[in-house]
Amino acid sequence: MGWNRKHCSFAFLCATFLIMIVASCRISYKFNGSSIDYTKIKTISIQDFPNRAPLVYPTLATDFTENLRDEFSSKTSLKMVDMDGDLQISGEISGYNVISSGVDASGEASESRLQMSVRVKFVNKVNSSEDFEKTFSAYEVFSNQYTIDQVQAELNEQLMDDIINQIFNATVANW
Repeated sequence: MGWNRKHCSFAFLCATFLIMIVASCRISYKFNGSSIDYTKIKTISIQDFPNRAPLVYPTLATDFTENLRDEFSSKTSLKMVDMDGDLQISGEISGYNVISSGVDASGEASESRLQMSVRVKFVNKVNSSEDFEKTFSAYEVFSNQYTIDQVQAELNEQLMDDIINQIFNATVANW
């Protein structure tokens, strides 16, 4: 009987110790890809991104700004404010152009590349060491079987998605 009592006491101590360890551990999973300390950072302001590129696509500036705001609204719990947020994003579409990129056997262009560049200024009022100003770029190649007017809307969506993902990762994902 004494042997059983020792084992029971030891098992009880082990179970208690294990419960204490598990209870003291804090595991945090974030499925949205952001790493924001919501106890310190509560708001974000995203200013309009004007199109200052030489080539202008009429709805590009509005579409880009709205898609950027939607990205932060859907992937974070930050409150969107008009100005002076804890996180502040501003900038401009600085480049938007079409360049011939491929040549066929006859020496004529067979592909073109639509490029987009966005200059971004990011301010983190809680941690100024994370502030930056940089340019994000993306491009998509398309066949010259199509005119730019035929593919532009679809390619713009792809370019915006790529650049917005880059901006999100650089500002709040801390990759």
